[in-house]
Amino acid sequence: MLRTRFTEEFGVEHPIVQGGMQWVGRAELVAAVANAGALGMLTALTQPTPEDLVKEIERCRDRTDKPFGVNLTILPTITPPPYAEYRQAIIESGVGIVETAGSNPAEQLAAFQPAGVKVIHKCTSVRHALKAQQLGVDAVSIDGFECAGHPGEDDIPGLVLIPRAADELSIPIIASGGFADARGLVAALALGADGVNMGTRFMCTAESPIHDEVKQHITRAGERDTELIFRPLRNTARVASNSVSREVVEKLDAGAGFEDVRELVAGARGREVYERGNTELGIWSAGMVQGLIDDVPTVDELVTRITGQARELIGDRLARTITS
Repeated sequence: MLRTRFTEEFGVEHPIVQGGMQWVGRAELVAAVANAGALGMLTALTQPTPEDLVKEIERCRDRTDKPFGVNLTILPTITPPPYAEYRQAIIESGVGIVETAGSNPAEQLAAFQPAGVKVIHKCTSVRHALKAQQLGVDAVSIDGFECAGHPGEDDIPGLVLIPRAADELSIPIIASGGFADARGLVAALALGADGVNMGTRFMCTAESPIHDEVKQHITRAGERDTELIFRPLRNTARVASNSVSREVVEKLDAGAGFEDVRELVAGARGREVYERGNTELGIWSAGMVQGLIDDVPTVDELVTRITGQARELIGDRLARTITS
């Protein structure tokens, strides 16, 4: 067993987190992650209403008696969801762990901390992680440039960002972006992290609630098969490379504004990718780590493989490099 500050403080067996993923973080996957001894995250805004989130939390509880959390991401939007109602649904459902992302977590902490909810805040820079620690979060997930979704605007890869964060922070650190196997987990621990966050890797599992063709597409893709959209708008997002994402990049690079690509990046189109299996229908997230993914195991098989091989790496290969 690999024991870290994260496993001890958050009550999980393994230092592995399945991060929040829009349309993917549903009860089937989250419960499987929890049952495997890692920390799964339901994605709050995948559920159309706070009432639906309550039902999804109960569906997850029907499948596991182990800890799991909920991701609540706050991003700029034309019609903001009722975030306060989603927060209240999480609290009233008795969920003990929340992953926040997308904006300053102060408002969320003000609601969650009095209710005894532990908060992991997702950051893409050391300065933002320090601010989150000052505000009182219980841990940070530090996202390197390699990650799917929003990598920030600093373009700092994990090999530098993780140890920089470890040098500055006193709370547990979850390394995110580019992790798929035991080598990544051991490397993250060596760099000073207390665990790893995996998104794209958990998408490619048997319990992941997306179309199998999307999973197979990821196993065939390489590390170069992603696009960074919204760079000119300073709201960079890493997504799978397809005809739609390439068109978005081309238009924005030529001076177009968000209104000119709104239809292309509509979330409903991305959802159809996962439901119908046509990877050209819209924008969908995938990290550079897809170059390391070549199979679709069960969640339990994946977690067992990673943790077992990590122990072997630490106790055998690395131990043999030490001479007296």
